[in-house]
Amino acid sequence: MIIGGISLGKVKTEQIKRTGKELMTRFPNKFSSNFEENKKLVNALISDTTTRVRNKVAGYITRTVALSESGSEIEVDESDDDIDED
Repeated sequence: MIIGGISLGKVKTEQIKRTGKELMTRFPNKFSSNFEENKKLVNALISDTTTRVRNKVAGYITRTVALSESGSEIEVDESDDDIDED
């Protein structure tokens, strides 16, 4: 999407990021850069979720793993940690 000449990237919701990070922390060696494998694994690990959420979580994990394997710097979104939930 382009707004005022500035290109914006895709934004994942806090729920997707939080779930993806938790799964990668709990199962660090199970995920790969293969979306289909990650999708099946996420489906097995998170039983009651929608297909859309499952795919978004698997996509987030796949992208994160692929970036870490390529040696790219992964931008840490610290704003997720600063949010107080009431």
